[in-house]
Amino acid sequence: MNKKSFYTHGKLLLSAEYFVLDGALALALPVKYGQFLDIDEGTAEYLEWQSFDADRQKWFEAKFRLADFSFFDENDAAVAQQLQKILLGVRVQNPSFLSENLSLSVKTRLTFPRKWGFGSSSTLIAAVATWGGVDPFQLLRDSFGGSGYDIACAIANGPLLYQLSPRSNFVEIPFHPSFKGHVFFVYLGKKQSSREGIARYRKQAASRNIPIEEITNITYQILQSDQLQQFEDLIAQHEALVAQVIGLDKVKDKLFADYWGQVKSLGAWGGDFVLATSNRSKVETKQYFFEKGYKTVFSYSELIRCNLS
Repeated sequence: MNKKSFYTHGKLLLSAEYFVLDGALALALPVKYGQFLDIDEGTAEYLEWQSFDADRQKWFEAKFRLADFSFFDENDAAVAQQLQKILLGVRVQNPSFLSENLSLSVKTRLTFPRKWGFGSSSTLIAAVATWGGVDPFQLLRDSFGGSGYDIACAIANGPLLYQLSPRSNFVEIPFHPSFKGHVFFVYLGKKQSSREGIARYRKQAASRNIPIEEITNITYQILQSDQLQQFEDLIAQHEALVAQVIGLDKVKDKLFADYWGQVKSLGAWGGDFVLATSNRSKVETKQYFFEKGYKTVFSYSELIRCNLS
């Protein structure tokens, strides 16, 4: 066989976190970091899988029998089971997937630290779906579940609008605000579980009115905003709505009460990355977060993929 290689992009959700699960319109941002999937000939009649992190250190390995993707010689049974589920999901859609007695060597490599939460699972699902010639959104539903916005980011070239209504629908958009030089992304150093965040949302939302239309309206207004102050007002409104529904303090109130700009959680609250706005210089802004102990800070242009020149 000829060697095959795929690359998929990581993700950030700028608006409609949690609410995207109930049909709110979300603004999502693919990032420049992602995951490689390389397939080559192996040395025996099974699939040999190796996964490497951003430092090129191998963190997972296993061997899979092609008949049923049962595994052996694995160093992490839980990860092997998840991978088996993905491979079986591909075969449900494409029964001929790896149906021959092949010798395959598969290697994956992340270009971002696993703890960043950019989507090590979603980038993998999207890449494997492309390899198997199947619908990546269906593969997500058959394996991990979730809204699917992360799958859209994995295969898109730039910012996009995403809606789960009732299927996965997304369209790439020219979101390149004039104030993007005043937008930063800060890693909080505490990887959050999306599943736990969703479970908390479901529990809290059951007894509250879910402001789907308000969140969708904020997404549209963010797209139309052309002034930094307007953008800051919108993300402040968004934070207040999410905090009200899930019953947690806003991240700015907890960690950055003395910060001069706005701070917005992205995805599961309390960890991963946050968005921060600033009307001060890049150097001064990064210095603020450095002094707080947050050493990973990106400007918008350093992190977000652009679909326009």
